[in-house]
Amino acid sequence: MHTGHGDLYNVNVTIGPQESTSRSPRRIADDQLRRLRQRFVDPAGMGEARRLLAEHSTVILSGEPGSGRTAAARVLLYELPRDTGVFRELLPGDEEESTLTDPALVGAGDRLLLDLAEATGSRWSKNCRDLSSLRKAVHEQQAHLVVVMPYDDGLESDLQFLRADIARPPAKEVFRRHLRLHGVTHEEFLQPAPAVAEFLRKPHPVKDIANFADRVRRARAADPDAGFARWCEQARDARKTRRKEVARLVAERCEAPQRALLFTTAMLHGAHSGVIHRATDALLHLPGGPREEGPSLACKDLAERLEEIHASTGAYGHVQFKELDYDDAVRVHFWDHMPHLRPLFSSWTARSSTLDDPHLTPSLREELVSRLADQYLRTRQWQGLVALADEWTAGAGSRALVPAAVHVLSRGLEHQEYGGDFRELVRAWCRDKQLTSELADVLRYVCTNVIAPTHPDQAMIRLLHLARREHGTTPALDALCALVATSSRLRRRALDRVTRQSSAPAADARLFLRICDPGPLTEPGGAPRALVDERYVQENVSLGWHAVLTHLPQPDWQPYATRWLHVAADSNDCSGLLLDLLVRGASGNGTQFAALYAVARAAEPTMPGGLARGAATSDRLLHKISTAQGLRPSAASSRSASPGGTTP
Repeated sequence: MHTGHGDLYNVNVTIGPQESTSRSPRRIADDQLRRLRQRFVDPAGMGEARRLLAEHSTVILSGEPGSGRTAAARVLLYELPRDTGVFRELLPGDEEESTLTDPALVGAGDRLLLDLAEATGSRWSKNCRDLSSLRKAVHEQQAHLVVVMPYDDGLESDLQFLRADIARPPAKEVFRRHLRLHGVTHEEFLQPAPAVAEFLRKPHPVKDIANFADRVRRARAADPDAGFARWCEQARDARKTRRKEVARLVAERCEAPQRALLFTTAMLHGAHSGVIHRATDALLHLPGGPREEGPSLACKDLAERLEEIHASTGAYGHVQFKELDYDDAVRVHFWDHMPHLRPLFSSWTARSSTLDDPHLTPSLREELVSRLADQYLRTRQWQGLVALADEWTAGAGSRALVPAAVHVLSRGLEHQEYGGDFRELVRAWCRDKQLTSELADVLRYVCTNVIAPTHPDQAMIRLLHLARREHGTTPALDALCALVATSSRLRRRALDRVTRQSSAPAADARLFLRICDPGPLTEPGGAPRALVDERYVQENVSLGWHAVLTHLPQPDWQPYATRWLHVAADSNDCSGLLLDLLVRGASGNGTQFAALYAVARAAEPTMPGGLARGAATSDRLLHKISTAQGLRPSAASSRSASPGGTTP
């Protein structure tokens, strides 16, 4: 995440049916926050915010819009130790989120952001009332909470001691920090630049300063010899008159090949000339597209045609417009003034993103799709973007479009206004939509890499829906297990979902076996106690084993029961409890008791500590089974009375 213009995530993705995630959601979130920290300039009040967070585990940030208060909140959480817990944004009021008064909302060591900057009066008042309960849970779990409050709104008197007022950071320092990260040297920055002084004379939101610095960077990349003052002039003027200039140019260049080249150059700005040529040709020959007339040799060459649209080819063959941000103005013009061609532009984007060309790099393919997505979102047509993702994963022949569909959904999920709509869409698709293998891959990827870093609970629920529908391979279940491994709280909630809230007992029993690994259950990590010591979790585990023993054949659950017995044999503190939970799962069913005991006897030679330890574990299990049945035979007599020792 960053304060400037551009992508929230850089998604370069190749997905296959057996693809595994190489970076955990926690790592992705930390990387995003680290990039934000690199660009961040401490505002006035940041020191006080750090002090309050350190002393009280909670701080409430106040500041005017544009002061960078939300960025400050993220930086404060990033600076905390990250030995346990996860970073996440709370969404009070969302139907899938726990209420702020729910103690289970907070996990051990979690770093929580509650962004209420846009909250209305009634919503803010309600959340204020719930903050005391949330703060209690934060303290108990050794977690941390940063709240961003609405500007110029009231704060309860008992919360005033947690308030830190954030003021806008020095604009010049923000500008300099971004330039430094863009590679502009200190010597270049010190050169006189009237355009910078003019820009910084007026107060600007932090993100606008970041955008201005980014335009300086792009001006420098396009013309390295122009000098700092000229780059800043181009950055200042980039958006003043571009759209009028483009409108005049399109009116003058009314031939189909000219307009096709203009649009293609804008969408693939910076691409190699060969890519521009092929993509332009593809646009001209799409059904419903413009047509190029006349024999090829009689046409103007690419250099002449580029000159007509105010573009040129650089030293390495890459095509760019001569004026900064001209490409953005061209895209806006075509989208706004030729709405009847939008389906054509979308089809062309899909075809161009899959061109087999070594110059069409993954990042350029992503940028192409993102530029199309931005036009849909800019004009409030997010449903059209949804239709594209659906179309591009519809089955036969769509494997090549999987990365494009990922980028489309990612762009929507990242959008400040429509992110919630896209998360709801992903949930509905994971749960109810008829899934092709391509769409399943896309949904799994965005859940793991886009939703989970900031909203892990929602990602967990969506992956659960996907995993329930898997047959044969289990990539969604693998992703789900990797996600719950990042947080005991997530594992607890997942166990609750597949035991107490199950609508498909057999399917959820299979998920339970993977989620309920006894190793993480018995390891406290950074929490005050292990999950298995919680009575509520014990009840869920018993319910889960009951569903397993009732709905699944023994060959399906035996390896997991063996693993359970191995951990019991190797544990001094939890051995008896783990065996108790297995016995409770059988619920007095003699056949299930016999099956569990048979598994234990078969596992004896492989138990940690050898055969003697294995036999002792089997005897303990038998004793607990006998007690549950109201019997108290000795282990030795039971072994001799039961042929093969397979029945209690």
